[in-house]
Formats: sequence, C-alpha cells, structure tokens
Amino acid sequence: MKRAENLVEESNLNTMVDCVNSLVRKGFEENFKAKENGLLSLTSNRLYKPEEIKILNFYRFEGQSDPGDNSILYAIETCDGKKGTLVDAYGPYADRNVTNFVHQIEDISKKTDKEQPL
Repeated sequence: MKRAENLVEESNLNTMVDCVNSLVRKGFEENFKAKENGLLSLTSNRLYKPEEIKILNFYRFEGQSDPGDNSILYAIETCDGKKGTLVDAYGPYADRNVTNFVHQIEDISKKTDKEQPL
C-alpha cells in the first residue's frame, strides 16, 4: 500500500506548488536563500557552507509559453539535519548566487527511482 501511495504522490508533482507541498509533508520545512558567502536559513539565520549541504533531489519546471517561468526547486538537507527547499529560475533568469553555490556542492542527487521518491 505504501508503494502505491508514493507512486501516486510522485505522479502528481506537475506544478511547483504540488512539489513544495509534497516536500513539506516529508519534513522539508526550511526555506533557504543563496547569498554570496553561503546558503542562509531564513528560519534560523544560520549560514551554511557548500560542504555542509546535500541536495537530495531537484525538480525542474518549464512554463507553457514564457521562458521566464522556468524554475528549479532543490530539496536540501544540512549537516545539522535541517531539511528545506531552495528555488531558482534557470537559464538567463537564474540567480548568480544560487548558481555559484550549487556548483560548489559536492553531494547532489537526482532521484529517478519511483520506488524511492523524495
């Protein structure tokens, strides 16, 4: 039964709102913002270095007609067990701080196994 629930939940992640809500239900409650010198938790104001972060999964969303609607959602876990999300545009509208920070993170995963959704 649990397997079917996971598959249904994964197949309904068509919008960013659906995906964020699914991640929040799974404990990804922190909101992060990339700064020049690290990743800031908007809840605790703690600044994380790239080596203190794991990107457990990421999701891309493409706008129907407007390239400005292209975005990416990162599911993040920190060294102290905090879980949350970071959102960015991708392509020409990407935030330079996010792009630079993500390129420094060594532990980036993309879950493609429908048996083990995030």
